[in-house]
This record gives sequence, C-alpha cells and structure tokens, in this order.
Amino acid sequence: MQKVAQFFKVSPENFMQAMKDDFPQYTEADIKDIYESLELPKRATKGSAGYDFYAPFAFSLPPGTTIKIPTGIRVKMEEDWVLQLFPRSGLGFKFRLQLNNTVGIIDSDYYYSDNEGHIFAKITNDSNEGKVLEVSAGSGFMQGIFLQYGITVDDAADGIRNGGFGSTTNK
Repeated sequence: MQKVAQFFKVSPENFMQAMKDDFPQYTEADIKDIYESLELPKRATKGSAGYDFYAPFAFSLPPGTTIKIPTGIRVKMEEDWVLQLFPRSGLGFKFRLQLNNTVGIIDSDYYYSDNEGHIFAKITNDSNEGKVLEVSAGSGFMQGIFLQYGITVDDAADGIRNGGFGSTTNK
C-alpha cells in the first residue's frame, strides 16, 4: 500500500469557533473536553478501504433533519490524491443517511485553507421509515477513501485556494 496522507486535528481555537457557531448549548469547557477526546480517523480492519470518522459528540437525527458536524479533523495528502467522504455504509442502509453534497471531496490543497482544512460533514437522515438515527460520541458515522486522480494534458490550473467550502468557484 502506498502511504499518501496523514490526519491531524485542527487547532483548538478553530474547533472552538466552529462549535460556538452551530452548537451554542455547549460551554467552552464542554468544547475543550470534546476537542481533547477527538479521535483521528482510522481503518477498522487491514482490508478496509475507508477511514472511519468519529462523531465528536452525541446527536439524534429524526427523519428529514440535518446536522452540520465540525469533525475537528484535517488531512495533509500528496498532490495528486483526493479524499472522498461517504456515510458509513450501515448507516446509509438502515437510515438512508446522506451527505448533503452526496460525496464529500477533500482536495489536497484544502489542508492549507484559511479554515485550516477543517473537514465538516453536513448529513441528513433521509429515512422514509420513521427511524431516528442516534449517534453516540466517538462512534463512526462517515468514512473517507483516498483516491489518486489524473488531469488533462492541456490543464492550466494555476489558482491558489484561500478559503473553505466553494472557495475555488470562479464564476
């Protein structure tokens, strides 16, 4: 296996701000505790393609509802690789759990973004069976797979990323 990437936590300050923005019910002390307990993504078995991302806190997601989760994680990877994010397959099967952007794409230069390359997951319980998704803190809810990609022979991309979501949109 080719080793092409490494996961890190974002800074405590970055995580604190992300949590304060969307989860005002947590105190600064709560957020510090959550940050300290963050686990870096890892594969469950030697044959696993996906790196499991773990919920930083417990949450409940009734059918038809959405939550944006700051994972507290960033990834540094080789230039011609991408990290693709998907719901854990069991959660997709049982709850129709979906990433709101269908497949998350983490580009290699996202690590250097103004937001430190903080990976967020916006997920929806799309269950049509009335099932409430309960995720406990520290349990896997999303998986990431590294894939190598190519470019066209006449590629002339020379832009430099300076932001987070949608920062490379030119039009």
